[in-house]
Amino acid sequence: MSAPSPNNGTMPDFIIIGAMKCGTSTLQAQLGEQPGILMTTPKEPNFFSDDEIFARGGDWYSALFEGARPGDLKGEASTHYTKQPTYSQTVDRLVAAAPNAKLIYLMRHPIDRLVSHYIHEWTMGAVAKSLDDAADPAAPYVAYGQYYRQLAPYIERYGKECILPVFLERMNVVPEAELRRVARFLGHAGEVAWRHDLGSQNVSRDRIKRFAFYHQLVESAPATAMRRALAPKPLRDWIKARLQMRTRPSLSAAKQNALTEIFDQDLKQLGALLGADISCANFKQTVCAKALDWAPRDETALTND
Repeated sequence: MSAPSPNNGTMPDFIIIGAMKCGTSTLQAQLGEQPGILMTTPKEPNFFSDDEIFARGGDWYSALFEGARPGDLKGEASTHYTKQPTYSQTVDRLVAAAPNAKLIYLMRHPIDRLVSHYIHEWTMGAVAKSLDDAADPAAPYVAYGQYYRQLAPYIERYGKECILPVFLERMNVVPEAELRRVARFLGHAGEVAWRHDLGSQNVSRDRIKRFAFYHQLVESAPATAMRRALAPKPLRDWIKARLQMRTRPSLSAAKQNALTEIFDQDLKQLGALLGADISCANFKQTVCAKALDWAPRDETALTND
């Protein structure tokens, strides 16, 4: 199936393309609060990645931006767009439909991202393995945290000048500065202000584990009203605690060492593009010290690795 024509309906001016569990929901929510910026509902259309959603067609996707006023910047945030090799047609589809879009890519320490991803899958009832068993080097948990690997096809097709690298650790330390940096990259003409009252979005540790009939028993309005009427709050809190991951899991030393070696190889390639020496050991210190952006183009960077 071909991508919708960029001249057929409204396409986004920018897209937050990932990575998963790196603050994409938080940045999406903050941008959606700024005057002159429209973010889609749903937050993650996953249009260019998921075949069943792409099959809805360009008109469906364009309709997500109908609320934009003249002059508004239109954006969406879909972490599936940087889940290679799971969604192999994403880049081709996106380039065909939105060749001039600006892209924002969020990253965090790859081990932290992997653990957070595992917790997310656990709460969704999608994984029963231990963290060590789930974090096989060939598993998506690892691939999605190899940031250079995920970015390379976008850099090749869009160019570095159309992609903004953002790190969750720095966004947590200086959120206002990072929001202004994002706004400048997007060409937003007005002032922006970080909404501290919004808090962090989509935090996995706050969820309870999904189970059969979860939506009917937990999320439906009648079930919520019945729980509140019949069950005392201490009992409700006790049940909720039993369904939450009470202790953040950790990798064994052997598994962490093996994954660190894999991630360090990827971070070395990413660092070469950013003009910084980045590894798992110095990741947080390096990305928090200053806003990292692309170093002057090295024509061999994407061909000799």
